[in-house]
Formats: sequence, structure tokens, C-alpha cells
Amino acid sequence: MIRRVLALILGAGILAALALASIFAPHAISGGEVFVDLPKGAGTRQIAALLAENGVIRNPFELLLVRALRPKARLQAGEYLFKQAANPWKVFDRISRGDIFYYLLVVPEGQNLYDIAASLERQGILPGAAFLQAAYDPALIRDLDPKAPTLEGYLFPDTYRLTRHTTPAQLCRQMTGRFRKAWRRLGSPQANVHDSVTLASLIEKEAKIPSERPVIASVFLNRLRIGMPLQCDPTAVYAAILQQRYRGAIYRSDLENKQVYNTYQHAGLPPGPIANPGLASLRAALEPAATDYLYFVARADGSGSHQFSQKLEQHARAVQRYRRSLRSEPPTI
Repeated sequence: MIRRVLALILGAGILAALALASIFAPHAISGGEVFVDLPKGAGTRQIAALLAENGVIRNPFELLLVRALRPKARLQAGEYLFKQAANPWKVFDRISRGDIFYYLLVVPEGQNLYDIAASLERQGILPGAAFLQAAYDPALIRDLDPKAPTLEGYLFPDTYRLTRHTTPAQLCRQMTGRFRKAWRRLGSPQANVHDSVTLASLIEKEAKIPSERPVIASVFLNRLRIGMPLQCDPTAVYAAILQQRYRGAIYRSDLENKQVYNTYQHAGLPPGPIANPGLASLRAALEPAATDYLYFVARADGSGSHQFSQKLEQHARAVQRYRRSLRSEPPTI
């Protein structure tokens, strides 16, 4: 009788040891990688079954055993990507930490909606055409800007986490939501949103040095005040992009283009933003420097700074210096 009891105890101990060993034994995933979507409200049994069904663990019992050892852990819903061999303990740990799969979309200041679409397409996150279709609809921002032709200018530059299930419409809602938060931070409820964001987009495309943003804003506002064309090169580029004729550089034909966004041919601000400005450019549009400048041209020293001028003859000399500096640079090899 004693031998029988000892045998049962020994057998149970061996089974327990084997069970414990199994939860620390790595299990290779067939096919290289697998996505598992754990729905909200799923219990441990359902999660264990899904993981076993997708080959992440050998059998559901393994995860249930880990649960018995970690009763207070909270398993989090979401989509998980499993690529490397892992044991059930580590799988449980990932799910308890909420280590869900997501894409990172980085949108720098000054990108336009076509740049964002290209980035989404290039990374395989979303079809670019589908994103553009959603971004062409300004409904998400109509309450702030009834004149907005698209969501251009309101797709706030930031880093976004997207799942495989994020739709273009949901992404646009996230991005315009970030814009709303940024706009509230600026604390200018009486400002004309359409004009401010449009001006900020020009500043964003022209400014390379942060301290120059308010000065560039003042140049544009001074020109607007006297009815002088803005003659902003990035608007000529954007006009060519809208016509699908931009060739990577500005040509005379681009400056002479009659498209409505080209501020060389049309006085005043363009019909809408030409890019998505960041917080600093938005602030510069709302808080410009007090200057008498009407002109600026890039310096040829590679610093990204500009030479600002009040008079046309001063500007002409600055342009000549810029061109001479470019001609004197040694050719690149």
C-alpha cells in the first residue's frame, strides 16, 4: 500500500515537473510569423485556445498552467505578432504587458498629404490612394475651417501608432484630433483658422532655422498688407504637384503656371494650406515678428538661414551674392 502511494506521489511529481518544464520550453512557430487577434473580454481559456490554434503554444493547458502560477496578471486584448520561438511563460508575459503589434508612422513637419500617402504605401501600412480619398474630404475639420478644400494643413505632424485594422478614415481622425489639441494649446480662439493655418504652412516650407519663423511670417504679412504677391516658391511646387507635373525642381513654367495655388500668379494667400505645419510655425503665424521686411533669400553658406531686406535693391544685391556663392562652389564628385 505504501509503495503504491509513493508511486502515485512520484508519478504526480514527475507529471508536475514535466508540466512546469513545458511552460519554459520554447515552441517554434511554423511559417515564420503569425498574427493573433485577442478580442476584448476574452478569458484565459479563450486566449489559450486561440494561441494553440495558431501554433503559438503547443496546447491550451500550458497557458492555463501559467495563469495558475500568475493569478493576478491581467491579459490585454489586441493584435499580437509572434515571430520567434517562445515559451508559454514569455507568451503570457507579452500579453500581460500589452505588447501589441503596431506600425509607426512618422509625419515630419512640412509634409503634405501626398507625402503622407507615399509613406503609408512605401511601408505597406495603407494604400496611398485610399488615404488620399479620405484626406480629400474636409468634413472632419469643417467646424474649424468651413473653407478647407481638403484636410491639408490639419494632418498634424507627429508619430502615430497604427494597427493592421486602422482605416484611412480613422487615421485622418487621429491626425486632425492632434491638430485640435495643438490649436487649443496656442490659445487663440479668435484667430481665423483657415488663414492662420495656410500662412503657417508657407512658413513651415520656407523656414529652416526655428528663430526665423516669426520673421518669415512678418514678411508674408507685410506683403499681404500692401497687396504685394507673396511669390512663395513652395506654392508653385504645390500647384505643380496638384497638376501631377512637378519634376523635382522649380522651372520658369512652374512660376508662370496659372494654377490657383501659385502665389507668383495670384495675390493673397493660396486657397488653402500647402503642407501640414507644426506647432512652432502655427505659433509664428499667430505671433509674427514686428519688422519692415518685404524680401528674403537663402544664404549660400548651407546654414539654412536667410538674408532679409526692406528694399528691392537690397534684396537684389543679396540675390546676386547668393548666386555668386553658388557659382564659386566646387562641383561635387
